[in-house]
Amino acid sequence: MKIIPIDLDNANQFVKQYHRHLPPVKNGYKFCCAVEENGEIIGVAIVGLPVSRAMNDGFTLEVRRTCTNGAKNANSMLYGACWRAAKALGYRRLITYTMEGESGASLRGAGWQKVADVEPKSWNMPNRKRTVRVDIDMKPKTRWEAVA
Repeated sequence: MKIIPIDLDNANQFVKQYHRHLPPVKNGYKFCCAVEENGEIIGVAIVGLPVSRAMNDGFTLEVRRTCTNGAKNANSMLYGACWRAAKALGYRRLITYTMEGESGASLRGAGWQKVADVEPKSWNMPNRKRTVRVDIDMKPKTRWEAVA
């Protein structure tokens, strides 16, 4: 297995095909990478600006999606590669979230730390209408981070 670059369109195609519960990333992305094995893409990661404005301090990025075809260790490789790339670009912190029921084993394997339990909150506001996905948005999450 090796890390290779991939563009957003191809990464999103992979996400559309394999991700269990989230759609492709529409905006705010900075870079993507993939894991390749024997010439085949077996996982992708999409990194972008933090979704939460409160986390967007100019030195923080968020892993917005990771997605694999189930290949062992591919997710940990992606998280590690994303952190190395973010650091090389001058970022000081990389965050991501797992949903309730997800173990975070790939994140721990890549050296990330659990930093907060996040209570569900709707993104739908009077001045910013959003569709609330009850099965995703309204579940507790855990925030993880890698810090320089």
